[in-house]
Amino acid sequence: MGKAIKFGTDGWRAVIAEDFTFPNVRACAQGVVNYLKQARLAERGLVIGYDTRFASEDFAATAAEVIAGNGIKVRLCSKPAPTPVISYSVAATKSAGGVVITASHNPARWNGFKYKDALGTSAPTNIAAEIEKRTNEVLSTGAVKHLPLTDGLNKGLIAYFDPDPAYFQQVKRLVDYKSLRKSRLKIIVDSMYGAGIGYFKALLQGGKMEITEINGERNPSFPGINPEPIAKNLTKLSNLIKEQKADVGLATDGDADRIGIVAENGEFLNQLQVFALLVLYLLEVRGERGAIVKTLSDTVMVDRLGKLFNVPVYETPVGFKYVAPLMVEKDAIIGGEESGGYGFRGHVPERDSIVASLYFLDFMIKTGKTPSQLLDYLFSKVGPHYYDRIDVHISLNERQKFTEKVSHSPIKSIAGIKIAKLDTTDGFRYILADDSWLLIRFSGTEPLIRIYAESHTPEQVQKLLDSGKKLVGI
Repeated sequence: MGKAIKFGTDGWRAVIAEDFTFPNVRACAQGVVNYLKQARLAERGLVIGYDTRFASEDFAATAAEVIAGNGIKVRLCSKPAPTPVISYSVAATKSAGGVVITASHNPARWNGFKYKDALGTSAPTNIAAEIEKRTNEVLSTGAVKHLPLTDGLNKGLIAYFDPDPAYFQQVKRLVDYKSLRKSRLKIIVDSMYGAGIGYFKALLQGGKMEITEINGERNPSFPGINPEPIAKNLTKLSNLIKEQKADVGLATDGDADRIGIVAENGEFLNQLQVFALLVLYLLEVRGERGAIVKTLSDTVMVDRLGKLFNVPVYETPVGFKYVAPLMVEKDAIIGGEESGGYGFRGHVPERDSIVASLYFLDFMIKTGKTPSQLLDYLFSKVGPHYYDRIDVHISLNERQKFTEKVSHSPIKSIAGIKIAKLDTTDGFRYILADDSWLLIRFSGTEPLIRIYAESHTPEQVQKLLDSGKKLVGI
């Protein structure tokens, strides 16, 4: 038996040709089949999509061969597509679920296998655990069925399809499409060589908006960047915004479920600020009311907005697989996580960078404010909040040593501020007396330890991060 496959925060990810291999993808696909048959969902079929990474279409075809080989019908995307587009296709076609071949924001040498449930969202913990279990049973027995792609196509078990038209119709129902097309905003889109290439132009073409796209061709090496829309990867976008006097910059990650926003002055709006701005937009501009769901690594600004507008705010561990079920249960208007993924009521309960971006543009249009002015407006309501995160590679042995150290050496203050509460729901989150917080947790998708901090000044954020590094021993 080979190395066990472990489904993390959002599916299974591994280095291509090392662990992410065709035999392992076949095992994952057979694991999905065995789960579907046990759950009596197989007759509803599956959607399979993929991103722009190396050989993603080949891995997707391999998964389709296994699923079709077990007599289950497959709708196979005819081209790379964003994860939210594929997720919507699952719900729109009333399929049992979906498989997406993607490693999201990971470096180029990685790929991954995500599973979406019938709602189109990240598989809840119980489903992911069941698929993981059955996948590893397949690895131990080698019991995989498959049908060559051409045979599957000829027998009607596999059919190519374009997921865009239905998704575009859905987006136009959600947003003020006429207002967007009439706007003369000048935007620059950084598709980061990922699955979002061309989508904003396709949706907004023919209107008055001026759209420039950069990194808009497929390049699986993601030259010069990791496809994660955070400040350090968006230098080119920031410079272009200033040079071309654009109104805003939008950046999508490798599978286009996460968004990064750069203001008209070239400054990056961090993910916590964008989440709070989207919450404010829904509550104040659109007049929506309902629950808000956030992960424990997200901003306290949302809690303050919840109190201002008298709506409940619920908190989950990190991962949209925790956010989505609670969104459904509470009929939440929005769910968000620190990584820049936001989902919305009336849509699939899944992260969608395209809808989030169009909502943000509408916020600008409806208020007549620039992104930096919107941030000032937010701060006028909840006070200034800043945030940053450090990612450090860590071995399993180092991880164990850190956990033992922190568990056995409790501390009473960080950066001179008293600790009001220690939350160990997902890592170690120190909530301080001034509402600042520091979180130290292990990534569920990469061999990393992440150190997060939010406070009232950028300087205090840095002090908290430095304290976090000392706690970790780096």
